[in-house]
Amino acid sequence: MNGLMTGRDGLDGEHTVVVDLGYGDAGKGTVVDWLCATRPVHTVVRFNGGAQAAHNVVLRDGRHHTFAQFGAGTFHPGVWTHLSRHVVVDPLALAAEADHLADVGVPDALDRLTVDGEALLATPYHRAANRARELSRGADRHGSCGLGVGEAVAYGLAHPDEAPRVADCRSPKRLRRRLTALRDRLTAELGPLDAPPVDDCLPAFTAFAERVAVVDRSWLAGALRAGPCVFEGAQGVLLDEWHGFHPYTTWSTTTFANAESLLAEAGQAGAASRLGVLRTVTTRHGPGPLVTEDPTLPLTDPHNPTNPWQGRFRFGHFDAVAHAYALAVAGGVDGLALTHLDLTERGLDLRICRRYEGLDRLLPGPPGDLDRQAALTARLLHARPVYDDASPTDWPQAVGEALGAPVVLTSHGPTTTDKNLLARV
Repeated sequence: MNGLMTGRDGLDGEHTVVVDLGYGDAGKGTVVDWLCATRPVHTVVRFNGGAQAAHNVVLRDGRHHTFAQFGAGTFHPGVWTHLSRHVVVDPLALAAEADHLADVGVPDALDRLTVDGEALLATPYHRAANRARELSRGADRHGSCGLGVGEAVAYGLAHPDEAPRVADCRSPKRLRRRLTALRDRLTAELGPLDAPPVDDCLPAFTAFAERVAVVDRSWLAGALRAGPCVFEGAQGVLLDEWHGFHPYTTWSTTTFANAESLLAEAGQAGAASRLGVLRTVTTRHGPGPLVTEDPTLPLTDPHNPTNPWQGRFRFGHFDAVAHAYALAVAGGVDGLALTHLDLTERGLDLRICRRYEGLDRLLPGPPGDLDRQAALTARLLHARPVYDDASPTDWPQAVGEALGAPVVLTSHGPTTTDKNLLARV
């Protein structure tokens, strides 16, 4: 099984793009934190997703924060966060996150934040509609986080000229008009929503615009010239809106594509290295295919508990078939970061799956063919894994060989001191 590399020897780009090659939760946050601890990073750029992201960073002194909208380098003084136009911004959740950062010793997170005015807003109406739709699916729920991110994207696609955007927060009259239209349309479709009146929402949204720097597209070009930047992806490639296993996907492009478009617009196409993140076990939060799932694995994840919207956190053996598919969809990487290697040191019988019964590899299809992706999902829900005879003795080498891409960074725990650099990054 051959993966894809982009042609560099290691990760030697001026900037770095970090993408999860699984179903999310592979450790993007701790990898971004390490990158910001080991080099003079100017800005962490978020380029997809929204407040449903949950990137956990633990410091050596025990402080912990789950980064949702702020970049996972925010613990490091001087590192900025930029929310690009590809991010769905939730001002209410952002304020709560800033409060927690202040509680754990970062009082200036909002001072180091810029937000693209073109970014879509997630509002209480999106959140209420998201939850109503998910509950109506009953046993066929998709595993939504229930935060309204997908609802905001869907509304933006249906009403591109009327969807609330960050820049609207600087114009209360326009924002009121757009929030009212949003509320009325969703109420007409779904019935009464569990959300506050528009006039109760306006003060928080306008206060957000007064507190943070709302910028245009040109801001990022300056940041990229000012110093190295880390582009922090959200979710995982196997959840991609076009290439994931429909309908158990996210309303977001989770590959390198958004980051590369932002770099190209800034005149820095090809200036970033591509780092793919994987766990030593393949995991998934919520329903959908997980071919290697093994309920007998004695594993838990304190940062991913069962919740009412996604359900339980599921564990499986390393699925090289699915991760090779993610590599192909993403167009290859310059290197891999392999996390949770401490699990391999606990005497567990952890295996690698290199093929499924009757199927050696998954082939990407054209983007947007959701019928094809749904058919692939149906097939994967009944697929059976075939495992190597024994657990690897050298996990980085085994994963690198299975995917045809080098493991350049390993992680044996949550903090920066638990990371080992195997090749120049």
